[in-house]
Amino acid sequence: MSSIEASIASKPHSGMSEAEWQVRVELAACYRLVAHFGWDDLIFTHLSARVPGPEHHFLINPYGWLFDEITASSLVKVDQDGNIVDPDEKKRINPAGFTIHSAVHMAREDAGAVMHLHAADGVAVSAHAEGLLPLSQTAMLVHKHVAYHEFEGVALNLEERERLIADLGDKNVMLLRNHGTLTVGRTVPEAFIWMYFLMQACEIQVKTLACGKPHFPPQSAIETTYGQSDGLPMVANLAWRPLIRMLDRTQPSYKE
Repeated sequence: MSSIEASIASKPHSGMSEAEWQVRVELAACYRLVAHFGWDDLIFTHLSARVPGPEHHFLINPYGWLFDEITASSLVKVDQDGNIVDPDEKKRINPAGFTIHSAVHMAREDAGAVMHLHAADGVAVSAHAEGLLPLSQTAMLVHKHVAYHEFEGVALNLEERERLIADLGDKNVMLLRNHGTLTVGRTVPEAFIWMYFLMQACEIQVKTLACGKPHFPPQSAIETTYGQSDGLPMVANLAWRPLIRMLDRTQPSYKE
């Protein structure tokens, strides 16, 4: 049995399906990875995943927990309106976080997982007048997949959901202007790989622009790389497995 299979094979809690437990373990792992890469923002921002089944239930982090504390069993199950399923007086969620996530999950059947971060380099690029620039191979692999949404204040207004979804369209990557980053995946590993490439591209852009006038590659090279970017989700599981092995060695409590 592989390391990732062993992690997911840990037994679900009573009354919970194997499918839900698998998603819980993957999402908890993703929270730990966000902390590992330094993309977290104390108890703020969110990662969510759809619970398999017809109920339109979703998993999100309990409000007040650091990302490196999240475990599979600590994740909160909510319905499409943000109401907690199986209420627990010790658990609550941030309503601003679920405003964004519920919009994407409900509008996109393919949105198995949604990541939203406030990491500094991502916010910096979201605030740049030209957004993400094709300055690196990494940026070119995500560039054509990036959508933009204008800042409207802290996401407490449910009416914003329609505008956010209209701006996202069928893309899997979004820069929330002056706010942060967002990625969508059919699975948790897919959402993570989109975010990893986006955050790497943003970090490179911030460092490049700090050096002075940037060099842009030829347009033909940019177009070629754009065409190669559709294969990015195909490597998601390949990259995910060693990350899970790392967590199993260093932070095995994520799957509790």
